[in-house]
Amino acid sequence: MPILSVRHRTVYRYRRPVAFGEHRIMFRPRDSYDQRLIEATLEIDPEPTALRWMFDVFGNCVAVAGFDIRAETLTFTCGITLEHTPEHAPIFPLAPHATHYPFGYGAEDMPDLSRSIERQWPDPGHDIDSWARGFLPANGRIPTQELLAAMTRSVRANFTYVARSEKGVQNPLTTLRSKRGSCRDFAVLMMEGVRALGMAARFVSGYLYNPSNDRARHVGGGSTHAWLQVYLPGAGWVEFDPTNGIVGNRDLIRVAVARDPAQAVPLHGSFFGLASDDLGMQVEVDVVALPGAAPTTHTFQGSSPPLAR
Repeated sequence: MPILSVRHRTVYRYRRPVAFGEHRIMFRPRDSYDQRLIEATLEIDPEPTALRWMFDVFGNCVAVAGFDIRAETLTFTCGITLEHTPEHAPIFPLAPHATHYPFGYGAEDMPDLSRSIERQWPDPGHDIDSWARGFLPANGRIPTQELLAAMTRSVRANFTYVARSEKGVQNPLTTLRSKRGSCRDFAVLMMEGVRALGMAARFVSGYLYNPSNDRARHVGGGSTHAWLQVYLPGAGWVEFDPTNGIVGNRDLIRVAVARDPAQAVPLHGSFFGLASDDLGMQVEVDVVALPGAAPTTHTFQGSSPPLAR
């Protein structure tokens, strides 16, 4: 059970002192059986006049900061330490009726899962439907875990990861046709594919641990990361990272879950001034194993993809 430490620093810079609206910070990991939070710290400069904590509709922990000062920079430094229990070869204890696809959800679960089954993006030509159904055999019946693993690993093998500077998520049809995208784009594409097959899926925002002695193991590390969960009867919400072909929680630090990526933005706020006053942001994320692992660091200049403003 490795102990992982994350330091996440975001600096906003402005041409002249500006005023700030409320900022919502979502950095505190979800405490669970597979990751136990040991410590979480938050430093904000300049210091906010008010800082309150809340749970959103999905149970994510959110800090809300208010300000009454003008400044040329605004800095958020988040630190977490947690015990992580990786699943190196996950075997999901599926309910008997869900071991093979297709399967159905029970009547007691459908009211809570229905919105996570609904498609969120238009697919007029049924391209995503065709892509998802391409993983099914001729008779349409396949072990559920085999189906989802094949979809996850196909994205890793056949798509090219690119760190996009644009905010928001790319249309999954664009991702499918170009076979290029960021981690959040791949997560949304697979979510839409899973939903096309009638399964419930949700977006996950967090961090990716990339061991210092195996930097080639993953892509998308050194920043906030995105993947998805699929609800499987008997196993519950199970992690799938199509960017890296990961099935299960190995190297994934879960912070927030949501039905839509816009609901899981790690840092969101506003400022009052001219658009030309905004000089952009700089983001640094270090993820290390304690003790003895070198940090994985990447720096974004300008607009950072995982963080919205």
